[in-house]
Amino acid sequence: MRLAALLVDDTGTAEEVVQDAFVKLQGVWERVESPEAYLRATVVNLSRSRLRRRMVARRIVPWFVPHAPSASERAMLRDDQREVIEALRALPRRQRECLVLRYYLDLSQLEIAAMLGVSTGTVKTHAHRGLAALETRLRGRV
Repeated sequence: MRLAALLVDDTGTAEEVVQDAFVKLQGVWERVESPEAYLRATVVNLSRSRLRRRMVARRIVPWFVPHAPSASERAMLRDDQREVIEALRALPRRQRECLVLRYYLDLSQLEIAAMLGVSTGTVKTHAHRGLAALETRLRGRV
């Protein structure tokens, strides 16, 4: 659930993505060698699809409603956690995916590359740029 929430920036959408991922897993349970890896990859792919749909909808609708966390979401996070999550949300999608998969799920660069369908060099580049952007953004708040 947290992986999806970090990728799509919306708790409701993240819940839907995770539910859809579990439904897909149930349909292929007998044939899947590693259910956890399948579920992670499915969550990432479904999150991407939701983000693509969201981008198309934003092109059609002339106004933008920023993410407004719920009261319970705010209460559950400490101030420093909120700042990091806000900084993550400001990153481009690919950088955010690389950092979340690396530091939240503790996947290797090879695993991230396989999951995202890119080379390990691309993962290294996006992770490096994402970390640099986070450092710059968070340094001003310390």
